[in-house]
Amino acid sequence: MTPTPPYRLTRRTALVSGLAAIAMPNLARAQDTLAEGVRRNASAFVTRHWRDHFETLGQGAILADISSRALHYWGPDESYVLYPSSVPMTEELTRRGYTQVVRKKVGPDWTPTQSMRDRDPSLPAYLPPGPGNPLGTHALYLAWPAYLVHGTHDTRKIGRQSSSGCIGLYNDHIAELFSKVEVGTQVLLL
Repeated sequence: MTPTPPYRLTRRTALVSGLAAIAMPNLARAQDTLAEGVRRNASAFVTRHWRDHFETLGQGAILADISSRALHYWGPDESYVLYPSSVPMTEELTRRGYTQVVRKKVGPDWTPTQSMRDRDPSLPAYLPPGPGNPLGTHALYLAWPAYLVHGTHDTRKIGRQSSSGCIGLYNDHIAELFSKVEVGTQVLLL
């Protein structure tokens, strides 16, 4: 039997061993997180084309794609913009179908619906415009009561199922969209 040579500790071996020891717990946690199926705060955007959903562009068209958590906007000149969005928390809170923008408001105020207050009794009865308002800086009101496309001050919500039925955008995105959209613009929640 041949004796094994003695183990020699070099700087290279120490460095590689140290890095491996540091990385192992993080790699194990990452695998556990992936195994649990935790959702990331990122949208898996799906390319959409207005002709697949609208007969004409008219004043423009908004398509809120709930499954990919993205809002598509086509202007009357066929210009196109894609925004990441928040979507309703559950299917029960989700309304799908065609509607239109019936009103626009800078600095919207917020009155939670009774069902929102039933789910969370700590909600205030009313919030004026401002930094604590969940509707953000701008709102596009749809023909369906209590359904809006609006901004949010809580940027963690974008890319997630986090709303009570509305479609939420970053405040700078809703401000940009607000400047493009006219009352009467057709909307599809898909």
